[in-house]
Amino acid sequence: MRLHDFVDAVTGDEPPMSRTIDDIITAGRRAERRRRVGFASAGAAGLVVVVIAGAFVVPTLGAQQSSPAAPVAVGAATSKPAGAQWPEAVPFTFTFKGYDAGTLHVQDPIAASTAYQIASVYSDGHTSNDKPMTAQEVEEQGDAFERNRKKAAAGKPALWAYLTVYRPGAFDPARIKDGTNVTVAGRRAVQATLPVGLDPQRPVEGGNKLFAWEYADNAWAAVTSFSGDRNTPSFEELGGLVEGLKPSRPTPALVPFTVGYLPDGYVPLQIGTHAMPGLNGIAAARAGDYGGATYTKAAVPTTGLTAPYDAAEGGIKDGFHIFVTPSSSANQTPQPGVTKCYDVSDRRVREGGSGRSGRLAGGFCNIWSADGTVVLQVSSDGLGNTLPRVELEKIAKGITVADVADESTWTPATDALRP
Repeated sequence: MRLHDFVDAVTGDEPPMSRTIDDIITAGRRAERRRRVGFASAGAAGLVVVVIAGAFVVPTLGAQQSSPAAPVAVGAATSKPAGAQWPEAVPFTFTFKGYDAGTLHVQDPIAASTAYQIASVYSDGHTSNDKPMTAQEVEEQGDAFERNRKKAAAGKPALWAYLTVYRPGAFDPARIKDGTNVTVAGRRAVQATLPVGLDPQRPVEGGNKLFAWEYADNAWAAVTSFSGDRNTPSFEELGGLVEGLKPSRPTPALVPFTVGYLPDGYVPLQIGTHAMPGLNGIAAARAGDYGGATYTKAAVPTTGLTAPYDAAEGGIKDGFHIFVTPSSSANQTPQPGVTKCYDVSDRRVREGGSGRSGRLAGGFCNIWSADGTVVLQVSSDGLGNTLPRVELEKIAKGITVADVADESTWTPATDALRP
């Protein structure tokens, strides 16, 4: 599932005309069955986290209609940030801790990249949507699931929100489309309403908000909020996060693996600790995954950003993922001690400029632990599929997985991500 499809599904006020809520849930179930059947025919693991099945079962597809909240009072946005000094830190390092701000609760960061760190944000008045439900769980619950969904629809609206703390110079507030400059707690800030499903071709939706502020000189943080309630969180509530963001002692992000082989030119872009890398990890923050990383070969900017790299479709090209997850995050029966690789290409690669359709490129490799409880997957699916299967297999076989239950065996990402 593409990110904007996920956001649209969990926070949209209404499904498209001619499609009911039940239609969307049914479509989600069919999609899960198709994936399960397709992976079964290949004997592959097929990670549920990438699909985010829970997107189809959130009870706020019919959220209440209300007017957007009033913006934070505008001030002269020329102030310089003051207060605690933020230490210099290398990429893949966490430099803040979770904190509370009224009804909002920032969690400890779990994703990091060459340009930022990301943490989930929860709310007392909302249901957080970051624990995906597998298709099997949906099917097993049957009618009870439908009853629970309808009952929940009358309760708390859904919220998917996250705080991104950018490295100095990485974020460009001037590039926020239709942003309004404000001053909050003496800090320069900008706020904007985002389009439905993050799709720039669609109109803005009052429940989709971005609030960013300068937490240190030329360094910005941004909270992104997709809510089933247009009024909450309001810009004023999001602005309440400003004063609570404080520096902590820099802590290296740990991952439960080390890499032994990389193809020429590929470099690490982002990681997840106790989560998948990037926004996939934030979308399934409580799924119990162990860790992962994303690599890219194409040049990726570290300045001029307005959102995480994978916030837009096609934002990451020519790359691959590493996932380390419990077997419960896979669609397939565990295969203890088994290593298998598969071609899953979305296009054919021309070879040698001959004009002939060449080999299929890309796919994924699974390596199951000896007891079948943990699966390592290396995948280029969805990231261009330019790496041939033989390269994915070399990457996978060169990875050493730590004891996932003992974090003392994990390695700082700066050391683990390169041979």
